[in-house]
Amino acid sequence: MYQNHRALDATLMELTLSTQKQGLPDVVENVRGALWGIGKNAGHVKQGLANLRSKSLKLRLC
Repeated sequence: MYQNHRALDATLMELTLSTQKQGLPDVVENVRGALWGIGKNAGHVKQGLANLRSKSLKLRLC
């Protein structure tokens, strides 16, 4: 999960820098906002996946 997040983050940052060079500030701000949201929610997604794995393991042990 973490590696996917980092790869997505790096890819979007490259696109942001390229877009910024083209002079499209609105697009740059939208992408930066999306990156912030992804970063903010990453912990919640990771916690949710851990809960699902835990429940799945409990079901298998029953």
